[in-house]
Amino acid sequence: MSRTARILLVDDEVPIQRTVAPLLRSRGYEVEVATSGEEALKAVASRPPDLMVLDLGLPDLDGTEVCRRVRAESALPIIVLSARGAESDKVDALELGADDYVTKPFGPEELVARIRVALRRVMTATADAPGGRLRAGDLVIDYDRHRVLRGDEEIRLTPKEFDLLVLLARNADRVLTHRAILKAIWGPHAVNEPEHLWVLMGQLRKKIEPDAGNPRYLISEPWVGYRFVSDLQD
Repeated sequence: MSRTARILLVDDEVPIQRTVAPLLRSRGYEVEVATSGEEALKAVASRPPDLMVLDLGLPDLDGTEVCRRVRAESALPIIVLSARGAESDKVDALELGADDYVTKPFGPEELVARIRVALRRVMTATADAPGGRLRAGDLVIDYDRHRVLRGDEEIRLTPKEFDLLVLLARNADRVLTHRAILKAIWGPHAVNEPEHLWVLMGQLRKKIEPDAGNPRYLISEPWVGYRFVSDLQD
């Protein structure tokens, strides 16, 4: 970025504020701190950040509700930072549109690395997005406008769903391994967190496949990865 990236840290725990905010500032980021869900929503509305680091255990609104409200209005990257380590909590947050999930306690370098990946993906999508369209059967991916159509119907995707679809479509008819997809979408620290990919793929299939239980575009290669099938007839 030509300007300093702004990060909104949403956490009511003073030790986290005192650890994470200085850490990010030392890496060149501008950091604003919000200590409640309502404060975070006001900050996003009044001065949108480039990325949000969001705790789930806030004193007023649950972090998942903050995530849902932000995602309804914005493509802002959201990294959940939470002590809730259960797989169900991760799945819930990812289904609501979070881009990544880091469990407390965490390594500072891991958090910084995931922030860099999320911001880099935003910059890449803006500056280097492929032009034109890809058509497969009745599915059309418009790279320039970040739109997906099935026939005459526009399909609304979250930023991460679109990222996954574009990654597979740009490698159409090739098998991409689970690890390769995880690294490309979430960064190298996520290669051993397949639940991220399972949730995202399930959401994407529900939206673009005529029959999510019998996919025609997004094909699983058991124990290996996924493949986007482009050679289809309407």
